[in-house]
Formats: sequence, C-alpha cells, structure tokens
Amino acid sequence: MAVGTTTARSRAGRARRWRRASQAAFLLLFLYLLLWTRQPAPQLAKHALFFRLDPLTGLATMLAARRWIGGVALGLVTILLALLTGRSWCGWVCPLGTLLDLFTFRRARAHSRDLPAPWRSVKYGLLTLIVVGALAGSLTLLVLDPLTLLARALTAAVLPISDALLEGAARTLYGVAPLRGAVSTVDAFIRRTVLPAQPALVTANLALAALLLLVLASSAIRTRFWCRYLCPLSGLLALCARVSVVRQRVDAAACIHCGRCARACPTGAIIAEHGYVADVTECTACQECVAICPTGAISFGQRPSATGVWPYDPSRRQLLLSLVIAALGAALLRGARTLAAPSRWLLRPPGAGEETLLAQCIRCGQCVKVCPTGALQPGLVTTGPEALWTPVLTPRQGYCDYGCSACGEACPTGAIPPLELAQKREMVLGVAVVDRTRCLAWARQQVCIVCEEMCPVPNKAILLDDIEIATPQSGTFLLRRPVVNEQRCIGCGSCEFHCPVEGPAAIQVQRAEVAGTIAHRQAVGSHGAL
Repeated sequence: MAVGTTTARSRAGRARRWRRASQAAFLLLFLYLLLWTRQPAPQLAKHALFFRLDPLTGLATMLAARRWIGGVALGLVTILLALLTGRSWCGWVCPLGTLLDLFTFRRARAHSRDLPAPWRSVKYGLLTLIVVGALAGSLTLLVLDPLTLLARALTAAVLPISDALLEGAARTLYGVAPLRGAVSTVDAFIRRTVLPAQPALVTANLALAALLLLVLASSAIRTRFWCRYLCPLSGLLALCARVSVVRQRVDAAACIHCGRCARACPTGAIIAEHGYVADVTECTACQECVAICPTGAISFGQRPSATGVWPYDPSRRQLLLSLVIAALGAALLRGARTLAAPSRWLLRPPGAGEETLLAQCIRCGQCVKVCPTGALQPGLVTTGPEALWTPVLTPRQGYCDYGCSACGEACPTGAIPPLELAQKREMVLGVAVVDRTRCLAWARQQVCIVCEEMCPVPNKAILLDDIEIATPQSGTFLLRRPVVNEQRCIGCGSCEFHCPVEGPAAIQVQRAEVAGTIAHRQAVGSHGAL
C-alpha cells in the first residue's frame, strides 16, 4: 500500500507540475498575442486565437447574428475538450483562471468552504441572460466573458496606465545625463513592441480596470470565487462536463476520510457528504486532491462515476426566472435603443453598420489595441446600455488613418468587416462640419488652413473659400476659410484631431447614414473623384 501510495502521489505531483506549466504557457501566449498585436494587417487575424476558442462568445455571436460565423467555430474544440475532460479548460488553459490562482490569498484558501448553495447557480443565471440576450440580438452581457474581460481591461486600462508611468519615469531619468542613451533605447523598444502606438486613458477604461480588480480581489473571499459563482463560461463548460468521460474518482476502501482533499480543492467541488467524490461540473481537474491524498485513494480516469444531485444544481424554477429576467432585460435594452435616436457624435469603425456591430461585437478590445492613432475607444455614455463598451471613433482623441485597415483584420467575429485598403478608404464614417463661431479663419479672421492640409482624401474634401480682408494696418490680404465638400468627406477625423483650437475642435465629424451616403455617391459618380 505504501509503495502504491507513493507511486500514485508521484504521478499526481507530475500532473500538477504539468498543469502549472500549461497554465504558465497559455497565460504567456495570451499576453504575447495581446501585446504583440501589430501591423501589418494580414498578420492580425492569428492574434484572435483565444477569442476564437471561446465557445461562449462564439455561441452568443452566432445566435445574435442569426448565421454561422466560421471565425469563431474553433470554440467547438473547447466544447469537445469539456465533453472529454470536464472543466479542464478552467484549470489548465484559462488565463484569467491562472491569474486568480496567482492572486489567491492564504486566508481564502484556509476558509475555502462554499458559500450558500444559491451562489453556485448565479453563473448559470448569467449564462442564461447572455444566451437569451443574444437571441434578442444583444451581446451587452458578454462584457462578463472571462477572456474578453481580461483582454479588454489590459488593452483599454492597464496598458495606457503603464504608458503614463513609463513616460513619467523616462522623463525623470532622462534628466540624468549618463542615462539618456539607455533611457531612449528602452523607451523606444517598449513603445515599438509592447505599448499601443497612441494609448488613451478615458473614463470607460478606468471602469474596465476596476471590474478586473474586483474579479481578482474576490479571491480574498474564496479561492476562485469568480470561477465558482459568477463566470458564465464556467457555467457553459459545467453543463458539458456532466457527460464528460474523464473525471475524479475515489477508492472508498482506501479513503480514510481525512478531508484534506476537500480543503485543498480550489473550487470547493469536493464534499464529505458525497464520499469525497468531486462534483464533475465544478471540478477543474487541477490534481490538487490527488497530490494531497495520503493514501492514494483519489485518481482521475475514464471510469465515470455518477454525477449525482448537488444542493446548488439549478432548478427549473431558477431557470424559468432567469429566462423571464433575460427576456425582460433584452426587451428593455432594445426598447431603449428604439426610442433613443443615435447621437450625432456616435461614430463607428469603417464598414461597421450599427445593427451588425451590436449583433457581433464581443467587446474584446482587439480593435482598440491595434488602432495606430488611438482613435477607437470603448463606448460608455454615447452608446447607450445595449452597446456598452463597443468601439467608438473619437476624432479629438485620434483619427482613422487613411492608410490603415487593421481594426477589421483584428476583429475575431466580423463585427468590423475585414476590408481591403481600397475598400476601407471609401467607407464613410461621418461628415465633417465647420463651426464658424469657433474656427480661427471664420470667427477671428486669422490665417489657418490646418484642416485642409491634414485632409488625406485625394482632391481634398476640405476646400478653401478665398476672400480679401481689409485691415487698417496693412491694407488687404487674402484670407482662406475652410469649407467641407460633403460629397468627398469620409469622416476620418484627421481635420478634427489636428484642429489647433483649444477645447472642442472648430471642425467636428458628425454621424452620417453610411449606406445612404455611399449609394448617393455611386449615383452621382463621386467615387471616381476620390
């Protein structure tokens, strides 16, 4: 028995080391794909690997779009993994799960007994809300998907904060003459490889960072609090795990009922009253119970044990309640969107129609990350609740680069269509409008043609109206005032971004009905003029 126990624990120790190596490898791969998402555009699609493997985002996106989306079909691989090995994705692959393990507090591990049974059902309720919302065409609650939550917070908040800290440190160290060369080299390398080209820290991004911090801090309450009670992806994989082939099993004859396995289980899946057999829907195959068992009574194998009935299994009443709440929530969101007219300042990425964007955007933040000017930011106030954290073009923050189509290439679901550069240049995002009460040339009769100079459209969408101005000091001079040619303007925002007027720009891009504008231009033959 002693030799057998030693051998079993040795195998368990190796399995645990393999798991930790797997966690580290996938976390590093996730960070690599996130941080090194760079141009050229044809290389961007592979950086969405994790989002394509996420079955929750794939399922919700296809339900909302009412069509098969091949880009997210890789989620079937994760489903197959769950059918074979249960929730091993959570214990071996998920990068957020790995971070939760790293942020586990000793006190939480010592008091890792479960919360009241209804807490376990919350993740199933959130899963139901997401699925029903997707059926109604809304993906708002996908902000709770673990992969999109992590990627979005890192992209939109952690990286801009890191950029600000780096800039402050570089400015301080650059004052030390012997360090200037090294500081310049390191700063240039980090900005060229890790940090976004134009990171922007806005209010919506701080909210994203706060949400991620709350998830990590929840580990102070219970180990893997997020995975146990709240994660909707865990809920989906748990349903698949009910029929999994490989699962934890206990040799009742060898078990001495010491309870070490139950105390070591990070998800609280092992309960003494059930003979120390782990609930297959909660077990993440982490091997901790096997490694700590003093008699080698616990193992993982293909002989399935009965799933059993657990006190926190969702009831029919809870399912019906979740369905009713989800349906009401989706109806309210859709009603709010129907009643509220889109803001004239709400600008979307090139080629992204409002309906398609809302039906397919998973709020992953990839487009925000790859935008070379920082023009794309997650929407908060201007979008309304249904479109929360979907990408918005903010011209005063950055402009849509005339020579870039990266956002469509990086989007894993096609919410932003992958366009050839020539196609992208014809996409109308909005129309620039000159505020003559603020424009230096119009309001103050000062020489300024910055907007015309910065307009990237061939033949210029901003023209100059020349008039002669008489002055007592120097007689007359030629004043050139900007005028927008709406038939040529594509709403890229370069003019608004470069406008030298302090505060709101004197020329601003307003929303345009893209399809109608393009059809009109085709009718009058103005595409050729571009």
